[in-house]
Amino acid sequence: MKKSKFIASVSPVASEADAIKYIEGIKKKYWDASHNCSAYIIGNENPLMRCLDDGEPSKTAGRPMLDVLIAHELTDLVVVVTRYFGGTLLGTGGLVKAYQSATIEGLKQSIIITKELGTLLLITTDYNQIGKIQYLIGQELLPILSSEYTDFVKLRLLVPPSRIQVFIKKITELTSGSAIIEEMEQVYFASIDSEVHLFQ
Repeated sequence: MKKSKFIASVSPVASEADAIKYIEGIKKKYWDASHNCSAYIIGNENPLMRCLDDGEPSKTAGRPMLDVLIAHELTDLVVVVTRYFGGTLLGTGGLVKAYQSATIEGLKQSIIITKELGTLLLITTDYNQIGKIQYLIGQELLPILSSEYTDFVKLRLLVPPSRIQVFIKKITELTSGSAIIEEMEQVYFASIDSEVHLFQ
């Protein structure tokens, strides 16, 4: 935009401390830039929203960036747009457009994931039952996180909380109550390129 250079950096964050740390890291990386403007949203219920103009005229950088995140209904992420001033003043409207465009482009280059809540389930069974259990898990389209084969077979998988009781009942009936089923903690997870990733 009129010789100024804009660079967008995007990262997932779980807390405000994570967001601040990321912003500081970008400022160190682009220490010679004119501005490192930022915006972040954290949480779903009453989300925490912050934005910073970093020396640009008020509401011409951070707020327009935040508006993009809100419009895309995104949360738990931070965006930093770095500007190298090119010598030409863009004016208020030009700055707003430039920072919003950079944010949108940064999001386009990112993988947007949807985090879901799941209950970790540990199933311990013998070798006679494992084929039936694995078939049921496949039918239910539930992700198996790990499997351990010793004297018994242990499967660790994720089940949405709304389906946990029905699934446990199916496993119990399938194995005539012989499988040991343990409910572990609840975690957030997302599928990225067919791989399951857990989030604290």
